[in-house]
Amino acid sequence: MGKTVALLQARMGSTRLPGKILMDLGGKPMMDRVVTRTLRAKKLDEVVIATSDLPGDDATAAYCAERGWPVFRGSSEDCLDRFYKAAIKHQADVVVRVTCDCPMIEPEIIDKVVELYETSGADYATDWLTPSFPRGLAAEAFSFKALERAWKEDKNPAWREHATPYIYGHPELFKLEDLVNDTDYSWMRWTVDTPEDMAFARKIYEAIGHDRFTWKEVIALLDKHPEWLEINGHIVQKKL
Repeated sequence: MGKTVALLQARMGSTRLPGKILMDLGGKPMMDRVVTRTLRAKKLDEVVIATSDLPGDDATAAYCAERGWPVFRGSSEDCLDRFYKAAIKHQADVVVRVTCDCPMIEPEIIDKVVELYETSGADYATDWLTPSFPRGLAAEAFSFKALERAWKEDKNPAWREHATPYIYGHPELFKLEDLVNDTDYSWMRWTVDTPEDMAFARKIYEAIGHDRFTWKEVIALLDKHPEWLEINGHIVQKKL
């Protein structure tokens, strides 16, 4: 299948929670939790942090260098361009997109999405087109060819900012596949975009005490403490 490279989208500039990726989460920066968990996925050949070339992300690049993680810096607004150029530099045949505001990202789900991509002959596979997992476990796997076509054809700046909407927004051009969970947990919010989201994530990490947990362990924990879901249950996801 060629080389499968995970590109972890990371930037310090967040409108609702500036600097969130380097904020402390259980004793380490949140980005560290995302990268460490992603590195446990078995179907990835390389994990690269794709951050912006803005001065504000010098700290992001410096942290990656300190940890020995490969980092690619590109356009802050045009993430599609950033991903395309990062994929070229790292000779990716298959790109896996994960965002660094998902500290509970699940290695097993990443592997299942990549496997679905490989076995279905899809151009793009994910676990969120039909929402069934908690928000914050999204992984996308797509071919370099699909990425390149999007890079050439997408003229919508709002779409380019999020890298992949041109692909999943054109099912007539690309073969899409979706991983769907048996139980619908999509009403749960595990992503970090606001102070309330961070408070929720810290609650989980504090209770478990490490980052080697599975997403199902978090579900079991929330079954015992359903009131924790009220911490950020009112937060509305930003629209594209």
